[in-house]
Amino acid sequence: MTGVWVDPHLEHVRPVVPRSPEGCEECLQLHSPWVHLRLCLTCGHVGCCDSSPLKHASRHAHVQGHPVVASAEPGENWRWCYVDETFV
Repeated sequence: MTGVWVDPHLEHVRPVVPRSPEGCEECLQLHSPWVHLRLCLTCGHVGCCDSSPLKHASRHAHVQGHPVVASAEPGENWRWCYVDETFV
């Protein structure tokens, strides 16, 4: 019997509204550039991706314990789990 693996961290996903739809919360305060944006699916934090200089999205995920993000880029529709390092 073959089962389908479901990431247990999806239990942290909530309906959220981006807290700073104009960009990365921390980068906006620091006047720092970013490459791509990620939306925390637990609290709505908007952070910059790991290709950005300061990597705020992954830092937020690890510090706050909010494991799943979605791309906040127009036209992209995917989610990533930082704990399991996989698309979910």
